[in-house]
Amino acid sequence: MLSDLYQRPGFLLRRTHQISAAVFETACAEVGLTPAQYGVLTVLAAEPGLDQTRLARALAFDKVTVMRVLKGLEERQLVARERSAVSRRQMTVRLTPQGLEVLEAAREPAERAYQRLLSPLSPTQRRQLIELLQTLTEGLADEARAPFVPLKKEAAEPPARPTPPRRPA
Repeated sequence: MLSDLYQRPGFLLRRTHQISAAVFETACAEVGLTPAQYGVLTVLAAEPGLDQTRLARALAFDKVTVMRVLKGLEERQLVARERSAVSRRQMTVRLTPQGLEVLEAAREPAERAYQRLLSPLSPTQRRQLIELLQTLTEGLADEARAPFVPLKKEAAEPPARPTPPRRPA
């Protein structure tokens, strides 16, 4: 019975995520970033002045998560939020000079973490793993609680509608 549980994809994906976060946080301890914070800084470096909604969608975060991550980064003065010039109801976010410095300092440790996480796999297995994870996430995207709208595609596509709430099983 336990062997069934331990071989379930959901269990293995959750456990892999735990390990991935630990490997990243260990590698990036010197800069004090979590994977979520690194993701936010990376997206903002690519798209300065992004509004919070598009930022959340670009990382597949829900509103609560993006607000929590932004609050921590803002307290460290790594990002700054301000009212959007387009809509007073929206906030835009940008990296501060300190945020850019921290992101630059984190790039090499983040790459080390990526390599460490995949180190048990051969190059072929690495490609297969990424392909399989992409197939899973794309094939089940409508089940996600938070929409994922990559920034590169968003400019060419109409804004994504929020994912409807999941119905109880």
